[in-house]
Amino acid sequence: QVQLVESGGGLVQAGGSLRLSCAASGTIFSINAMGWYRQAPGKQREFVATIKNSGSANYADSVMGRFTISRSNAKNTVYLQMNSLKPEDTAVYYCTGTITPMGGSLRGYWGQGTQVTVSS
Repeated sequence: QVQLVESGGGLVQAGGSLRLSCAASGTIFSINAMGWYRQAPGKQREFVATIKNSGSANYADSVMGRFTISRSNAKNTVYLQMNSLKPEDTAVYYCTGTITPMGGSLRGYWGQGTQVTVSS
């Protein structure tokens, strides 16, 4: 059983920073890409950032230059450093991973989400 567990969300003032973490646990054979999506109230879930196991990263235009994604392959953990936060960044942030469990097939997994609220 593979699980993704996020942490680090909270309430911050505009211009502030937060760091999200997401740890993959369980019987894992390998992890390919890991990333972050977010969903604001009344809106569809949207892509934020992704990082391959090579370290190559991609970002949504809306967060480029403000957010940085990184990962620790040794810890099966992905991070999202969020700087210069804006009220429009308020959303539930979801971790995602493309993972091959031990004895299983490659598939996508989602975390339960962590709330980020940016006050103006």
